Amino acid sequence: MPVTCSSCVRQAILKRPKTGDALCKDCFFSAFEEEVHHTITSAGLFTPGETIAVGASGGKDSTVLAYVLKLLNQRYNYNVQLILLSVDEGITGYRDDSLETVKRNQQQYDLPLKIVSYEELYGWTMDAIVKQIGLKNNCTFCGVFRRQALDRGAMILKVDKIVTGHNADDIAETVIMNVLRGDIARLRRCTAITTGTDGALPRCKPFKYTYEKEIVMYAYFKKLDYFSTECIYSPNAYRGFARAYIKDLEKIRPSAIIDIIHSGESLSVKKEVRMPVQGQCSRCGYMSSNPVCKACVLLEGLNRGLPRLGIGKEHKERRKLADKLAREEAESISTSVPGSGEMDVVVAGKSCGVACSCQSDTSCVDSTTADLKVLPVAGCEDELNKLQLDRRKPTVADIDF
Repeated sequence: MPVTCSSCVRQAILKRPKTGDALCKDCFFSAFEEEVHHTITSAGLFTPGETIAVGASGGKDSTVLAYVLKLLNQRYNYNVQLILLSVDEGITGYRDDSLETVKRNQQQYDLPLKIVSYEELYGWTMDAIVKQIGLKNNCTFCGVFRRQALDRGAMILKVDKIVTGHNADDIAETVIMNVLRGDIARLRRCTAITTGTDGALPRCKPFKYTYEKEIVMYAYFKKLDYFSTECIYSPNAYRGFARAYIKDLEKIRPSAIIDIIHSGESLSVKKEVRMPVQGQCSRCGYMSSNPVCKACVLLEGLNRGLPRLGIGKEHKERRKLADKLAREEAESISTSVPGSGEMDVVVAGKSCGVACSCQSDTSCVDSTTADLKVLPVAGCEDELNKLQLDRRKPTVADIDF
């Protein structure tokens, strides 16, 4: 038996995942657009005269976002200028195809388009990074670099804000991930509809309360042109497991997604909990709660051949780098010329880096070189440390990240 639309007398063609209402196509379009408009106006996301960069990947979320914002801007006279901003991560067979979709969207929506790439910003593509790091932690690099690339592209365009297609499902997943990781700082701000207000560029999420399923339905019934292939490097991403968990919850309780977001909004942090203070990276000037931002640490690791430098427990990789620098310094010491006014150390049978003047297994004999000090094998390492020309092994504190 045909079901009547709950908003008019026409036949319903869908059931809204968010509310369960049976709606016809036109009523669904109207409800979807009005809810996004309500989110924008109630949160005061836009100010007349602003230039807004729309993060465009060619996927369903960013394609629907660009379409709806252009529609609402004309309908309600937001009086803002919209620009499409895309990031080319350098993923062959994925991003190059999706950017073709973005270029078609530019023509379809008559909006300007700017594309920035990892290669021009960082000197690396994701294809090259994956060759270095593998498929386990590659999403860490991509996420950090893409966030910064969007900001850098927006600064080039001199826009006032960035809007992204993050939907309710994405935010609920982020809440769960931050709870599981115990990341209080991110948990506190991940549900905010606008972030980065203390930085150079605020970032807004007009789809904060919009379900992913409804975005797909809107794109399908509107026959929008979007790219639907998943990233070839993301099958093992941590977020994928949180997404599967959220989808299972939604099957049992459709309101679970919004409930998780509201729970995240209502969380409070004890006053005695120390929160990171936002500052600027000493290298690139990008906002960071550390002296050096995550992007610079990751880039440092790639350029030094230590791609895991900024992943997980960084002190392990930093120790490796300190050891590497120590070996390089030891090699430079060992190649110093005897008789140059500095004291050279000879240790029998040890890898001190200096050729021994005897063949003894127990001790060194006196050398004909006047300023060559001969040490017994026993306890030589301690003595060697004292005599290394007042130099010491570099520590983590000596490394400029």
